Amino acid sequence: MPQNPGNLLAISDLHVAHEENRAIVAGLRPETENDWLLVAGDVGEMSEEIAWALRTLASHFAKVLWTPGNHELWTPPKDPLRLRGVERYDHLVELCRSLGIVTPEDPYPVWQGPDGPVTVAPLFLLYDYTFRTHAGLSREEALAAAHEAGVVCTDEYLLHPDPYDSRHAWCEARVRETEKRLDALDPATPLVLINHYPLVRTPMDVLHHPEFALWCGTERTADWHRRFPVAAMVYGHLHIPRSTVYDGVPFEEVSVGYPREWQRPGHPRTVPPRRIRPVLPAVRGV
Repeated sequence: MPQNPGNLLAISDLHVAHEENRAIVAGLRPETENDWLLVAGDVGEMSEEIAWALRTLASHFAKVLWTPGNHELWTPPKDPLRLRGVERYDHLVELCRSLGIVTPEDPYPVWQGPDGPVTVAPLFLLYDYTFRTHAGLSREEALAAAHEAGVVCTDEYLLHPDPYDSRHAWCEARVRETEKRLDALDPATPLVLINHYPLVRTPMDVLHHPEFALWCGTERTADWHRRFPVAAMVYGHLHIPRSTVYDGVPFEEVSVGYPREWQRPGHPRTVPPRRIRPVLPAVRGV
């Protein structure tokens, strides 16, 4: 083990289109020269902003691991990068590799910490509309109900699944491929999983608009934190930063979110990023 292995630090939902968020990214610094930064998606939307943020983070931390959020996968009308779907994702993967950033397409690195090694795995899984508000609704019925309630994720207009015929079909392929990779790992080495969405539906119970859960993950991963040797699960997307425990496994929501959200009563207003290893923050059992 290195004399000073540093820390595993985590952050997500940087949304650097906002000046305040851009300043946060510019000012992020490691606690030690060996710190790794785990980025759980939604760095930004425009290709130039995403590239700036990833380049900045890579220059400050010993290692950066990234998984895409839904916003990186958007094809905004004003973005000069017109790639869609898988081609856009592949472009971002190549951008990360050019900066030395680990992506979901790369071998999972092993972090050698004082409590023993952990395999750190960035995942790209998407969602399949199975986190439904009411049991018994079909996918089409649940989406229709969300539209009627006026709660519709922008993904429906800007996140294209090409060449898949739907986002849920892309999700199915990603889950199947990722499951094989996780099955092939040494079960004796604990895992820190990074995904933009939580593996389980329970975190959606606190959503102000429960219909939004449709765009927040997949039931296909509901047992992964028990099935695999998961030491911690890092996610974002919900813009509800908190620490919880499900079935004995810490789940860390590490989003920065939008400046307007920082003013809400009850927002923790914590300074990112959050330390995942070697010392876990206090967590609340669920």
